[in-house]
Amino acid sequence: MKVGFLQFAPEFKSPEINLTKIEKLISSIEADGLVLPELATTGYAFESKEELLPFAESIPGPTTERLTKLAQSKGIWLVVGIAERDGTAIYNSSIFISKDGKLSKYRKIHLFDYEKLIFAPGNLFFQAVEVGDTQSTKLGLLICFDWIFPESARTLALKGAQIICHSANLVLPYCQLAMQTRAIENRVFIITANRTGKERTLKFTGNSQVVSPKGEVLLKANTFEECVKVVDIDPAQALDKNITARNNIIIDRRPEFYF
Repeated sequence: MKVGFLQFAPEFKSPEINLTKIEKLISSIEADGLVLPELATTGYAFESKEELLPFAESIPGPTTERLTKLAQSKGIWLVVGIAERDGTAIYNSSIFISKDGKLSKYRKIHLFDYEKLIFAPGNLFFQAVEVGDTQSTKLGLLICFDWIFPESARTLALKGAQIICHSANLVLPYCQLAMQTRAIENRVFIITANRTGKERTLKFTGNSQVVSPKGEVLLKANTFEECVKVVDIDPAQALDKNITARNNIIIDRRPEFYF
């Protein structure tokens, strides 16, 4: 399976510009699946719910319909971060669109800093969804600050996710290195799609990457570039949870001692 990320600097408050850029960057790419950053269509540095409200929309909605057409035309699955409006609430959400247009979503559970003043906390359980290939590959969705809570990735691994798709707008310096540990401790592939550039007072760290179940960095962008990068992986490798002949990271768990 050929997977990767789209790293770019979304234009703040400019969904049309961002969607056009996404379509252009993906147009010549051959891949099975791509992960895009958190809030990829709107930008990130909103200062209030009222400022974001005009750019948030329902799922499904115009943005998901446009991205679904893109996924179907390219024969590719996509994971994209968007601002979701549901009634009076706004969620920092991530959508998965399969090659045949099936849509599912995740709402960010662990909100970071000022996000707590804007977004409602996620209220959907972590889930592993089937990609739709012949191997019944499963992937799970995380958003940015979810990375710092080991339970997030572990829950997805326990639910059968072989690839964790991590849409991000990272500003702290720790995540990319920590995701190697997350991959090792769960024996999964992790695709972190981070944004780059600056927005208001925030400077984003780029360095999007794909990490193997052994913690190997298979693919990486630099801090500044706007790019799409892909690499071939075998998702079946994430089904092997053995560290040694006698140690399995799932079977050897002893949760009765964890609380």
